[in-house]
Amino acid sequence: MNTEAAMLEGAPVTQKRLKLHAHVNQTQDESGLQYLEVDNPLATAKIALQGAHVMTWQPKFLADPVLWLSSNARFTKGRSIRGGVPICWPWFGNHPTNSTFCPHGFARVIPWRVMDVDATPTGATRIILSMQVTEETKRQLTYPFELSLVITIGRRLRVDLATTNLADHPFVISEAFHTYFNVSDIANIEITGLQDSVYADKRLKYERNVEHNALTFDGAEYDRVYIDHSSDCAIHDKGYNRIIHVSKSGSDTTVVWNPGAEKVAQMTDMGTTDEWRKTICVETTNALDNMVVINPSRKHVLSAEYYVETM
Repeated sequence: MNTEAAMLEGAPVTQKRLKLHAHVNQTQDESGLQYLEVDNPLATAKIALQGAHVMTWQPKFLADPVLWLSSNARFTKGRSIRGGVPICWPWFGNHPTNSTFCPHGFARVIPWRVMDVDATPTGATRIILSMQVTEETKRQLTYPFELSLVITIGRRLRVDLATTNLADHPFVISEAFHTYFNVSDIANIEITGLQDSVYADKRLKYERNVEHNALTFDGAEYDRVYIDHSSDCAIHDKGYNRIIHVSKSGSDTTVVWNPGAEKVAQMTDMGTTDEWRKTICVETTNALDNMVVINPSRKHVLSAEYYVETM
């Protein structure tokens, strides 16, 4: 761990900007939320330490951002941020037995520590974060664990979420990178890589069917959980003349979601009237049939990597 990062561990930042590395500054907003701002020769990014949340990422050879961030996103302690790469952990969706617990788990609303910042041989920036255990995490998850995230920011964005079981018994988790991608318009895109996969349609009470074609979108809500799916996906965007590739490991579920015109009217943090049309979520997930059992002293790693090529 570098010296400057070590000084920050567990301590609040009292100044507006602190340099952690040649390409990384730590900042704080008026509400006390802290961020890492990355600007290296390959890309820029911004990460909220609440939730270890990658909010923005844009390689410097691209004219348009790869991630979508709502213009109405909330930056409030204890609330999730709409857009970017939220982490869902240790459950995906609602808690199975307690509806008062945070939907999609507490990892996305808990502070994380900076453990290390360095550069890779390719010029990318690697940041290691660890989730802080709080009284709230102990209330919602009673067994001991360790959760860390490695974020690598360059021409590609890679996120590696590691769960270690520190208990003396196995435990089960579901999890996701609930990633919002920036697209020209959902009418302009199709998603490949999911053909012949079985999916559960949340809109139809998780009724199951088989996906036969590339995915296209008509403005209605889309919420499908593709089960036993460990392959890569690609978002083909005619409007931006680019393909966003989504590759993954340690994941056997893929979720595709867009709220659609009707549902978005009830969501106060999805931006302006038609802003929802500029995003699609392709989520690297373990859920439903693919929840993960982690044995004592063992580690499970969920990884996703995103990169862009022109069409």
